[in-house]
Amino acid sequence: MEEEYSMDPAQLLEAATDFAYHPGAHSDASAQDFLNRFPLPAIINALQTKADYPGLESALVDCLEKLFKTRYGASLIPHYMPFVIVGLCAESQKVRHLACQTVSCLLENIDEAIVIPLIHEYGVYQLLLNCLISGDAEVAASSTDAIRKLASHSKGIDIIFPESGNEATNLVNFATNCSPLGRVRVLALIVKLFFISTSVASRVYSSNLLSLLETEISDSNDTLVTLSSLELLYELADVQHSTEFLSRTKLLQILTSIISDASAESILRSRAMMITGRLMARENAFVFIDESGCRNLISAITGRFNLLESQNADECECALEALGQIGLCSKGAASLLSGAQPAGRHVIYAAFDQQQHGKQLAALHALANIVGETRAEKDVLLDGDAEQNLRRLIYEAASKTSKLTPSGLLLSVLQQDSEIRKSGYRVITGLVMRPWCLMEVISRREIIDIVTDSFKETEKIGMEARHKCCQSMYKVFTSSSKLIADNALSGIATKLEEAINRGPYLGRKLSEAQPAVMTEQRF
Repeated sequence: MEEEYSMDPAQLLEAATDFAYHPGAHSDASAQDFLNRFPLPAIINALQTKADYPGLESALVDCLEKLFKTRYGASLIPHYMPFVIVGLCAESQKVRHLACQTVSCLLENIDEAIVIPLIHEYGVYQLLLNCLISGDAEVAASSTDAIRKLASHSKGIDIIFPESGNEATNLVNFATNCSPLGRVRVLALIVKLFFISTSVASRVYSSNLLSLLETEISDSNDTLVTLSSLELLYELADVQHSTEFLSRTKLLQILTSIISDASAESILRSRAMMITGRLMARENAFVFIDESGCRNLISAITGRFNLLESQNADECECALEALGQIGLCSKGAASLLSGAQPAGRHVIYAAFDQQQHGKQLAALHALANIVGETRAEKDVLLDGDAEQNLRRLIYEAASKTSKLTPSGLLLSVLQQDSEIRKSGYRVITGLVMRPWCLMEVISRREIIDIVTDSFKETEKIGMEARHKCCQSMYKVFTSSSKLIADNALSGIATKLEEAINRGPYLGRKLSEAQPAVMTEQRF
């Protein structure tokens, strides 16, 4: 083959470079034309025998990558599987990366009835795992992508999770016998598999792979490994169906222990709190996690506040943000506002404490979530006890300041900088759904003036938050026949309606350019 397909490396380098760096995607016709001039066996031969020619290996790898992304190029892959296998075992990281991407192209473009037997016949999955463990970061990423695409096939998942648990490709056995970096990469693969579907996540759980995550997070001897594993769990917690499976493991108890552990690194406690917030942000969390589990997680977070007041500001902000995440759903908000000493009191007190800017900002956004700014209208109001505690805590917070009333607290928030003000709009948007708070707000003309001032905000997010606040206030105001009939308040409804009709961005009715220097001032 070497003599039959030998080509001038300089000519091949020039053509491969032109093809590889051609802007945009190539058509099938373009790929076919290139391969008519430079047959695929010739390119593969050059890659194997002339890789030391300056720049040739890199150009050919980039060229083949683009070729195989065309349907025509992908159709040739099944005929060259032996060379794909050689590539997966190559010493060159560039070639291994190309081979992994070639497998991805094969899985994307070739019918499952053809591709799955090929993966079986050539032992591709085992070689992809080797690339995952021993390759560089780029090779590991491309092999992970190829395995993820294999798992997306209905029959491909059976290759990854064989019936026999003793095979060399069993991920638990594989991870147990590799380096710490290799185990983190296997965990990252597990997270990617979890994202595919509930059925794949079920196979992951049934294969006991989540026990790997438990072991790595529990490893108190290596903070870096624990932190890396927590970051992966944070990513995993974002999967819609993750709570269903994570609640069956020891991971929630481990998170509770980390948060409660005063001797643990602050960054580990912070990440554990953020994971907890993300896991409990959805309504189904309170279906799959039992009541005592939810209570323990929330208690672990609130237990940190007494120790954080004068210590770690970042950890305190993470705790507030975690409580805000829990408060996104109505069940979570209700749990934060229930009991004799509701966990939500820490959020409410911090929201109106102007001593620490970052802490107040985090608390205001958390309070906005708890009072339902992001929830559907039917889910904004909570059960009786939770609503009573919310009102009591806000009046308590007001009584401990010079503002004395909730309206005074809210006005003080709107009089601060733009970041605080934006969070204040969110809080008011949710709170005014309660009649008692609406009365507080409309009792202060200064609040109405700020909220309806179309020139107040200069950033898009602030403009939209202010406008949404107007809409919420107007909707609740006009739904009350008693308020509508009050002539003393009629001006408020008109002002809110005008602000809404102007929209969030069209504050200036007639915006004209004005000269910085008037004509008469030039002389």
